[in-house]
Amino acid sequence: FYIFRSVDEDRKIEYKAAVKIQSWFRGCTVRAYLRYLNKMVIFIQKWWRGYQSRRYFRRMVETAYFIMKMNFYNEMAVRIQKRWRGYNVRKYIHNYYALKKYLEAISVNNEIVRNELQEYAEMKENEEKRKDLEKKEKEKKYQARKMHYLLSTEQIAGIYNSPFRKSPDPMELLLRKSKPLSHRRQQIKSPLGCELYDWPTCKRPPAFSTVQPLPPIGRQKPQGPFRDTAEVLRQRYKPLEPTLRVAASINSPLEKAREEMKREEWRNRIHDNEFLPFSSYNKNEKYDPSIHRSGKYGQETYGIKHFREVQPKKWVADKDFQTVLPSIVLFEKFGKTYSRTGQIV
Repeated sequence: FYIFRSVDEDRKIEYKAAVKIQSWFRGCTVRAYLRYLNKMVIFIQKWWRGYQSRRYFRRMVETAYFIMKMNFYNEMAVRIQKRWRGYNVRKYIHNYYALKKYLEAISVNNEIVRNELQEYAEMKENEEKRKDLEKKEKEKKYQARKMHYLLSTEQIAGIYNSPFRKSPDPMELLLRKSKPLSHRRQQIKSPLGCELYDWPTCKRPPAFSTVQPLPPIGRQKPQGPFRDTAEVLRQRYKPLEPTLRVAASINSPLEKAREEMKREEWRNRIHDNEFLPFSSYNKNEKYDPSIHRSGKYGQETYGIKHFREVQPKKWVADKDFQTVLPSIVLFEKFGKTYSRTGQIV
């Protein structure tokens, strides 16, 4: 027991000593290997950085050389283009001799156009002067015809033929050549011309005659206190407007005719004063109800209601509504405008 116990204690001491030796050796080995690896890494890094720097420098040199070469090529290309463009422009576009010839042609053309314009202006001026002279001559002839009564006779000398002159005045010679001015004939108005006055009432469409009228008879108005022929014809052919007594029957009394007239007005419902759609005659005219109507505004429907009956019981408020906007004129004309056939629109 004691022998094994001492051996075991020695074995533990030997084991610890061996472990310490192994750890020391392994530490030295690992540290030496790590130092070697660190040196190798540092060497590799230096070599790689040198390689990268040499490659980057080579790239920079190549790029600078390429840029210098491209700049040289561009400069040479610009020189070639400049020479070629200058030659092309001088020969084909801005040719000096062609431009000189063109300017000479333009100057010649301008001279021709200027001469033509000058001739045209002179021609127009001469024409205006000729027209003025013709107008003055025409006015002078008209005045001579108008003042033909101032012509001198064998017994009495005119105002333009003075005895103190060696030769008569040019106006005197003109009076001798011209004829006296005659009176204008009065135009006779046609009795059919008053048909156009029915157009605003729209009773019938206007009938425009396409037949050419006959030429007037060449006779003068007789002397004396006679009326115009057109006025006589208008009075002769005016429409018949009989009175109520003449229009009514002989056998029926006057009261019966009036009742018939009232029933006719009640049936037709047409105002006596027609509404003229194309005029402002009835614009400011107030409402004029008939004699037989009892309503304030309009006719009765079925004998009970009015068209504008006022019912205060159905009002929401005691006061009437106040209109803010003005009334529309087109809505006010509803039921009051008439078409050509006389029907209400």
